[in-house]
Amino acid sequence: MRAVTCAARASDVDGGAQARVAAARVIDAVLHNGRSLKGELSSALADIDDVRDRALVEAMAFAAVRHQGRYAAALSRWMPRPPGTRDAPLRALLYAGFAQLDPMALPAHAALNATVDAARLLGRAHQAGLVNALLRRAQKDGLPPADAGASWPAWLLAELRGDWPQDAAGIVAASAAPAPQWLRVNRRRGTRDAYFTRLVQAGLQADVPDDLPDALRLAAPVPVDALPGFADGDVSIQDGAAQRVFDALAVAPGARVLDACAAPGGKSAHLLERDPALRLLAIDVAAPRVARIEETFARLGIAAQARVRTADALVPAQWWDGTPFDAVLLDAPCSATGIVRRQPDVLLHRRPKDLDALVTLQAQLLDALADVVAPGGVLLYATCSILRRENSSQVEAFLARHPDFVLETLDARFGRDTGAGHQRLPGEGGMDGFFYARLQRAASPSRVL
Repeated sequence: MRAVTCAARASDVDGGAQARVAAARVIDAVLHNGRSLKGELSSALADIDDVRDRALVEAMAFAAVRHQGRYAAALSRWMPRPPGTRDAPLRALLYAGFAQLDPMALPAHAALNATVDAARLLGRAHQAGLVNALLRRAQKDGLPPADAGASWPAWLLAELRGDWPQDAAGIVAASAAPAPQWLRVNRRRGTRDAYFTRLVQAGLQADVPDDLPDALRLAAPVPVDALPGFADGDVSIQDGAAQRVFDALAVAPGARVLDACAAPGGKSAHLLERDPALRLLAIDVAAPRVARIEETFARLGIAAQARVRTADALVPAQWWDGTPFDAVLLDAPCSATGIVRRQPDVLLHRRPKDLDALVTLQAQLLDALADVVAPGGVLLYATCSILRRENSSQVEAFLARHPDFVLETLDARFGRDTGAGHQRLPGEGGMDGFFYARLQRAASPSRVL
């Protein structure tokens, strides 16, 4: 019996170390090689069978990327020569170790031992003592005080403060916090109340928002395979701010609708779940992205109700048959500054020239899609950005170029009125940062001078 027990414990230690190795490799790829956190995690988690280890790796990676500015400050304070380029994997492993101590608050003994073992598995046995010493110092002295702004590039932080001088500190703090997990119940497969009961039976706690009829919000995120009926299409993961798009678009039953940048298909799916009679065309520019739309529709059982095409929204001749749409949704490519809490690597990868290019692309998309909106129809411009030049300034410029469109008023459900659309800031109502502008085309555009 003793031999079996010891073997089990050795296996547990090895498994814990392997999880730290996996997290360190993800962190290294994101911080030092410009890779996508979401993409690296997807690859890493595919090789891990244990659900607990998967959750641990994901939590370490997210925390390390969110707090990389703070952890870099700690190494600079405690080491005369912090790890350089050749020791990038060591830096990544230390960040994974810091994340376990703060903010994850794992038991220090287990976190230290497993992370030191991970140094050996990474081929850095000669640095295991250094890892042990630095993590023990972090345990004893604590990490430097949190400064969420340290993870923001200076140029972007300056723009944020210029756009939202009274709210910038709150935005930075909310963006550094873990995001809740919002669910959208597929009303074609059951009611929200019935699904709430299934969650309770599965031991999961959820809030029931009053003003989002398909939404539930979990007290703690879980893997999708822990959600009852996820594989059968009973529920999807979608933030409350994104679910609000249905209300902003406000299409008539059976309307002809275009989703112009549709991948991965969540907003189109919500439209079809609410109204199976919609005549919906979903397009996106890249075939792999369109494949994700098709996978989403197939899982939810709505593939037969929509047309999906690989096409460039900037070139209507590729996909438009000449019949105007009653409603067009442009969830435009953007800086993603409203979802930093879900994609913290945005702060690592975004550059000023990227934002300039996005603003130009957004304007081009708005101009191209204006022509396919029917007289009296609606163009909903949406982004997950919180920057004015992508949002309210973009809308003001569009209205100046297109006098046959007017901005329709939205209510407080969509956030604060900017004068040219509505902006929800990160964390407000527990939701992501999101922008909405409902633009209606005149009933007789030919008469507009």
